[in-house]
Formats: sequence, C-alpha cells, structure tokens
Amino acid sequence: MSRLSPALADIPTPVHREARLAQPVGAGVVTALVGFTSSFAVVLSGLTAVGATPAQAASGLLVLCLTLAIGMMLLSYRYRLPITLAWSTPGAALLAGTGTGAVAGGWAAAVGAFAITGVLIVITGLWQRLGNLVAAIPVEIAQAMLAGVLLPLCLAPVKAVQASPAVVVPVIVVWLVLHRFAKRWAVIAAFATAAIGAGISIAVQHKHLDLAAMRPSLVLTVPHWSWQAMIGIAIPLYIVTMASQNIPGTAVMKSFDYQVPWRASMSVTGIGTILGAPAGAHAINLAAISAALSAAPAAHPDPRRRWIAACTAGASYLILALGSAALVTLIATAPKGTLETVAGLALLATLAAALAGALKSEQHRESGVVTFLIAASGVGFLGIGAAFWALVVGLVVRRVLAHRPDS
Repeated sequence: MSRLSPALADIPTPVHREARLAQPVGAGVVTALVGFTSSFAVVLSGLTAVGATPAQAASGLLVLCLTLAIGMMLLSYRYRLPITLAWSTPGAALLAGTGTGAVAGGWAAAVGAFAITGVLIVITGLWQRLGNLVAAIPVEIAQAMLAGVLLPLCLAPVKAVQASPAVVVPVIVVWLVLHRFAKRWAVIAAFATAAIGAGISIAVQHKHLDLAAMRPSLVLTVPHWSWQAMIGIAIPLYIVTMASQNIPGTAVMKSFDYQVPWRASMSVTGIGTILGAPAGAHAINLAAISAALSAAPAAHPDPRRRWIAACTAGASYLILALGSAALVTLIATAPKGTLETVAGLALLATLAAALAGALKSEQHRESGVVTFLIAASGVGFLGIGAAFWALVVGLVVRRVLAHRPDS
C-alpha cells in the first residue's frame, strides 16, 4: 500500500475538511446545550418572580434564545472570532430575589426596567467612562450582592425535598453523582431527571398538558416606566450583568488571545436587550464561563476557525427556542419545587464563587458581609428592592470602615 508524500498529505482532502468542520460544529452544539439547559430554570424563576405569567415567561425565554442567537451569529461571522453570547443568569437570579411585590408596577414595570438596562449597556459601549465606573465597584461588594441574591434560590432544593420528595430527591442524587464523575453534564442530567419525574407525576395524577400552550408564541407587554423599577431592577441588573458577565467574558476571551470588539458587542447585546424587553427578555450579554467551550483549542486546532463554533452555537439556540414553550408548560404542571430545585443546583457553583469573592479581602470583609445579609434578606424600602440597598449600604460601610484607626 503506497503512502502519500508529505506535500500531498498536507493538502486538505474532502474527508479532512469534513473532519475539521465537524469539530467546531460539535463544540458549538455543546456550547448551546450547556448554556441553555444549565440555566433556563433560573431564567424562568426570575421572570415568574417579577410577575410574568407562564405564557409571558415562555415568551421571554423564546426571545432570549432568538436575540442572543442572532447577535452571536452576527458578531462571530463579522469579526471571525468565537464570540458567544448568553442570557444574564446572575440577572435572572437577581429578579428571582427581587419579586414583584417589592417593585411598584409589577410585570409591566419590570419590562420597562429591562429596556432601560439595554439602554445602559449600549451607552457603556459608546461611553468608556460608564464602563470604567462599573469596573470601579469593589469586587467584594458586587460579589456579596450577587451571593445574597443567590442564597434564597440555592436554599430552594432543601425546601423542595419536603414538598415533593419523590421527584426532588432523585434529581439531587443524579446531580451529585454526575458532579463527581462528569461535572459539565451534572445540571443537564438533573434537568432530564426532573423532566422524567415530572412526566411520571403528571401521568400518575392524570393531569393534562395544554398542548396549545406548548407552541412557541410571543406575548408582548407595553413597558411601564416606574422610577422604583429603574432603581430597584434596572441598575442592579445592569451592574450584575456587566460585573458578572460582560467584563469576565472579555477576560476569558483574552486568555485565549482574542480581543473582543467592545463597542460592537455592547451595541449588539444592548440593542438586543431593548428589542427583546417587550416580549419578556430581561438581558443578553457576552458569555463568561461557557465562552471557553467555543474559544478553547478543543473547538478547533486553528484559532482562526473557532468562530464556526460560535456561529453554530447561535444556530443551535434558534432550534432550542422552539422548545421553550413546551418546557414552560411541562414545568408549570410539574410538582411543586421541581423548577426551583434545578435552578438552585445550577447556581451552587456561582454562589460558591461569589461568596469566595465577597470574603476574600480581610480588610473589607465586614462590608461584604453587610452587603450579603441585606441582599439575602429580600427586604426592600420605598418600593426599591433589596439588591440596590445592599449595594448602597455596602459601599457606605466600606468607606466608613476604611478610615478606622488600627487596633
């Protein structure tokens, strides 16, 4: 059997081209699946908490998938970079901790706050000073606020064990086992277990799924402009999205020697957030953790070809969008605590990282703890949610204690 010469062996054959194409395409599909299944439960919890009906929450999830998919394909194709986008998971957790009762105006006011968040993101791309101002917020204060918001959500699996043990306990066990042997797939496996358990429970109790509600549809809401919602939702949502997603997202890309086009990325994600707000989408942004799935060498040996993975991830989100309404319908009929359990398990790693960041500095540990407690309390004042007050009080405490005399 003859061998090819080195020169001929280097010529890409159709088989080689297909193999090289399969690698980034596969990485893109995995990026979308991990991004979607690991946190869609958090999104639904957040939208529902600020007053969305199941139909409005399904609409929000649908539009989040569409806007980030289109934005991802535009940016990755235009700049030939593996720029991946995601919805703001910390932002959704913030909404879940805020609750509709804490902000005047209910769901319509929350929609207005989503649009304002998008405007702030666009301004950040055009005006560097605003981005520098957000970056100047002490890390421990921002992380403490996020940790306080996440705590009630991460306690949900514990409470759900008492409410629906037959469904919740298997979900936790599967998550724990997979977290030990295949960490990346732990949340996905937990969701699959929850879906199976919910299906069995629905069948046993002879519940009926609303098949009409399982079709994807847009539910538009006219935004209501409430100053309480702007301060209590828009500003914390903007800060959390920038500090926990956009800024870390650029750092992750830089670690793989990619320079994110900042102005274009903020413009695309900000405009996407504005356009998606009336349909219930809270915010889209640069991906942080999942960005590595498309930007790492595993996506393709050639850094110049990894943009295909990001583009494929966007196309995959368009397909996942079709199942958003079916997921919401299934979860709405599932036993109590099912959604909250999956969301809580998905956020445990984020909570651990936020707590570590909040308490890292011994000098400013007290201000971090104060920020954490106020955010975790969920208690708002003047119609403004706890997250905003946690940020304000934490900064004040930090400033006061920074000038205390040495003991």
